[in-house]
Amino acid sequence: MSSESLQKYEFKQSLERIKNYRGHATELVSLYIPPDRKIYDVQSYLRNEASQSANIKSKSTRKNVSAAIESIMSRLKLYKNPPENGMVFFVGHVSKGGNQTTMIQEVVVPPEPLPTFLYRCDSGFFLEPLEGLGETQTQYGLIVIDRSEAALGILRGATIKTLKHMYSQVPSKHGKGGQSKQRFERLIEEAAHEWYTKVAHYATECFLNNNIEGILIGGPGATKDYFIGKDYLNHELRKIVIDSFDTGYTDETGLRELVTRGSNRLSEMQLVKEKKIMDKFMKEVLSPKGTLATYGIKQVENALNLGAIDHLLISESLEKMEHIEEGTVKRLGEAAEKSKAKVTIISVESEEGVSLQKAFGGLAAILRYPIA
Repeated sequence: MSSESLQKYEFKQSLERIKNYRGHATELVSLYIPPDRKIYDVQSYLRNEASQSANIKSKSTRKNVSAAIESIMSRLKLYKNPPENGMVFFVGHVSKGGNQTTMIQEVVVPPEPLPTFLYRCDSGFFLEPLEGLGETQTQYGLIVIDRSEAALGILRGATIKTLKHMYSQVPSKHGKGGQSKQRFERLIEEAAHEWYTKVAHYATECFLNNNIEGILIGGPGATKDYFIGKDYLNHELRKIVIDSFDTGYTDETGLRELVTRGSNRLSEMQLVKEKKIMDKFMKEVLSPKGTLATYGIKQVENALNLGAIDHLLISESLEKMEHIEEGTVKRLGEAAEKSKAKVTIISVESEEGVSLQKAFGGLAAILRYPIA
């Protein structure tokens, strides 16, 4: 796993933590700054908000909102420009229980660029624009096809992007009089062959060498299966066809329909990946030698220090476990990066994920070589 994946994990953990904060009144400030917003524009906006906050009736709310805005303005002085994805400030006095409060100042850099500027004061921090960001952004190719029309697209996260939409020149099967039936049918099949070849050509152009994890193919009736079965697709693309699905349309609507139909298969694929990694680890654990597997925090840290880990497996719930301190995943990830070890965060949605969490303390590794 790359440092990008670790950043996404930490981002999700930050959101979990921030979600639980509560203020006594509408005094928690959430400020979203997109990457193209000038810092001096934000400062100017906040000065205006500060003067508006003087009208708040409650003395303590007025004081706390004012303190939050001041805190953000002083932090902004450290920036010439926002980070490349923008940043979000979550600042305010949160409840510690009873009438006690403590000042929270969190700056979150999202894993994808923020689209808009937003300022919000409420009794909880405003997280909606960040939810869903940082999910695995695997790309899948999409093809919907029949004899008259086809569309190609890419699914990335929850976003479907149409890359190509085209119409065929294949005549309908109702021939004109005067032509022999056989000749007309041959012309139709030749035109259909050219059409499938054309769609396959654009599929190669759109998907080959474009980090596509798999391809879904849809369309009404048997056309899509004929297209797959007759090997029109480039052989490298054929290897990654996940499945075909019936769709009523073969345009942009068809692409959306295809994603809906295929969504279960896609979520299964991520779990299958995790299962393969866990199976490999279990094979080492159960091997009579048992020398290329280790688990538990001390053992894994020792193996990391020796540079002996090939693949580090971390349960997504590791930091929720009693014996684990906050920041452990970040520390382990950085150590793994130094020794060029692969890292995979394992979800708890599968049997294998639960096994990593419960039987192996949420942390395990496949080793490069045996260690004493």
